[in-house]
Amino acid sequence: MRWFLALILSAAPLLAQAPADLRREFPLADFSRASIGFDEILSGGPPRDGIPAISDPEVIPAAQETRLDPREPVLVMAQGGTARAWPLRYLMWHEIVNDTLDGVPIAVTWCPLCNTALVFDRRVGGQVLEFGVTGRLRFSDMLMYDRQTESFWQQATGEGVVGAFTGTILAPMAAWTDSWAGFRAEFPQGQVMAEPQASRSYGTNPYAGYDSLAQPFLYNGENPPHGIAPLARVVRVGNRAWPLERLRRLGRIQDSGLILTWEGGMASPLDARQIAQGADTGRVRVRDAAGRDVVHDIPFAFAFHAFHPDGEWRLD
Repeated sequence: MRWFLALILSAAPLLAQAPADLRREFPLADFSRASIGFDEILSGGPPRDGIPAISDPEVIPAAQETRLDPREPVLVMAQGGTARAWPLRYLMWHEIVNDTLDGVPIAVTWCPLCNTALVFDRRVGGQVLEFGVTGRLRFSDMLMYDRQTESFWQQATGEGVVGAFTGTILAPMAAWTDSWAGFRAEFPQGQVMAEPQASRSYGTNPYAGYDSLAQPFLYNGENPPHGIAPLARVVRVGNRAWPLERLRRLGRIQDSGLILTWEGGMASPLDARQIAQGADTGRVRVRDAAGRDVVHDIPFAFAFHAFHPDGEWRLD
């Protein structure tokens, strides 16, 4: 009995710190377990599922897609001989797609405020999770939740930060952002997520001009070091980051067993009101010495610094 009382007492401070709105919106969540402070969690505006994640999306042959401009960005993954693209014009409004590719359940995610586009394996301990959007941010990055336990997950790292899965890390999958034209050229028999049956202004950017701002939205962390602008893009592999502008200037960087390449032709999804008219941020690919695609993303510099404060900056 004493050990049970001690457990309750030790959990009480964390429970007290969990805001009432979180406890109300996520009644299944175990708020006695957390690796972050609840004061770090900010409302992004919408409530739970106010940004509606998609599950089991309709998929069509890429050759049948007529809506996308050649320069529009798509998140791409190739698995077991099947290549699929998820247009950022849809992820802009849904942020998470619970999908299955070649029998593997995956979470396709993009946080516009951090420009973190990542794909994760949804299997944890033999259980397949389904993810939704909490409506909350931490260091401007989306906090996801799983519908099974209502644990919170940091999208930029795939780490469980609140609830039963605190400390668990989702397995990242090799994926990359490409232009629609680039995807069609490489995978002419590929597939693409069809337009969702929802009332959204697909193809438009509600954050027009965002990647030209001096400071990110709802960010309360440190700015990146070395005089790097907070909203400058970097290519991240693990805890290392290469400034995108450096890669753009050189075109190719071979470093630490990796080959990073850049070529023009892809629009920024966060620049112009119409995504297809965005400034050219270029097509980035990261491969190992054997030519295999490597897990990476292209976050804003502030997001890399926030989630990898001891990360390595690969500068000139």
